Amino acid sequence: MDARTEELRAAHDVLAEFYAERLADALDRLPAERAVLDLFCDLTLAVGLGTSVGDIGCGTGRLEPYLATRGLTPWGVDLSPEMIRVARRDHATFRFDVADLRELPFEDASLVGVVCWYSLIFLAPADRPAAYGELCRVVKPGGYLVTAFKAGASQVRRAGGSTNLGVEFDLYWQTPQEMERSVTDAGFTTVFWGGVPADGPDSPAQGYLLAQKA
Repeated sequence: MDARTEELRAAHDVLAEFYAERLADALDRLPAERAVLDLFCDLTLAVGLGTSVGDIGCGTGRLEPYLATRGLTPWGVDLSPEMIRVARRDHATFRFDVADLRELPFEDASLVGVVCWYSLIFLAPADRPAAYGELCRVVKPGGYLVTAFKAGASQVRRAGGSTNLGVEFDLYWQTPQEMERSVTDAGFTTVFWGGVPADGPDSPAQGYLLAQKA
């Protein structure tokens, strides 16, 4: 494992309990995010290819109950062993495994969709082709990918310091055009994209992209 990935994993091991406490009810406060997830769920079920979806970069598993209530069967994976430990503790009825998004544990074309909720923002440019290729590999033709991301001007940021937990790591604020290009280059076609404006000079806009595999 390269040094950047080691740093990212170690930082999120430290952040697991912090995220579990701060983000557990985040969807309740974010109607736009619920709307995007609902659209993903409705379209995914409508294609009639099953209910199995991957929550890629699932963190503490906070999306699993919501996806399940909408009729899907989520399986969460995350780079951080501590995130997975907390997810299993707090959401014991769902499956969670440690995995790198550049090498996913799913069989070819085994999922009707993948959810990448603020998980693709950690990918360095050199890692993106392999990661997006993996996402396309595991989704059935006709299935969907949905992602939420922090929209910016293609800049790398150091994050984690504001938590006062002694961790830092890189994340990337990409333009919506960059995100769409990565998705379409991998074999998906854009169905929907949108965003929520930034609420301050130090905060990014939130971007959302939904795409279907050919």
